[in-house]
Amino acid sequence: MKKRVGWLVGLLIVLLLSACAGEEQAANENSTADLVPQGKQAIETHAAESTNEEQQVGFEIAGGVIEEAQNVPEQEKQQIVQAFEQYIEAFNHENIDDYMARISENPKGFDYEAEKEFVQETFEEYDTKRTPSDVTIIKYDEQEAQVFANLEIELEQHSTGGKVTTNGRQVTVFTKEDNNWLVTSVYFIRD
Repeated sequence: MKKRVGWLVGLLIVLLLSACAGEEQAANENSTADLVPQGKQAIETHAAESTNEEQQVGFEIAGGVIEEAQNVPEQEKQQIVQAFEQYIEAFNHENIDDYMARISENPKGFDYEAEKEFVQETFEEYDTKRTPSDVTIIKYDEQEAQVFANLEIELEQHSTGGKVTTNGRQVTVFTKEDNNWLVTSVYFIRD
């Protein structure tokens, strides 16, 4: 059964579970599904809280074929890919101001202030690194673009030294605001 939870919350839970060596439950006040049953995959949204508004992503995230959108003007393609790279770099450098500058102030997939608070806490508690590959614009119109990427995500908890690496597929949805491409929602599924 696919359940939506914060993508990072899911990773943090995996880290905490591995640090607890055998604990089968973890508390998370922001999600209804902390554990993914063995053999199942969970679709995770970007932030700890998401809106009820459903948004379709440009392919079946659980295993669909990845095809590049053919209608993307070259200049827009460069700007969208650059916006994605800057979003990833800001997160990897754990720079909250730079990271939040890449996020829409009126996102469709999460609450802006909750995201800021959650990501700041994450930066304080963990060393994080996301490494994308196969970055592909899969859906485009003049006001919205969806960017697919395979991601390797590494986390290390400062207090325990516990480490976890996970892989997954992500669709990052961008919206064009004031001629800038900003993140409005994110869908992630662990492999």
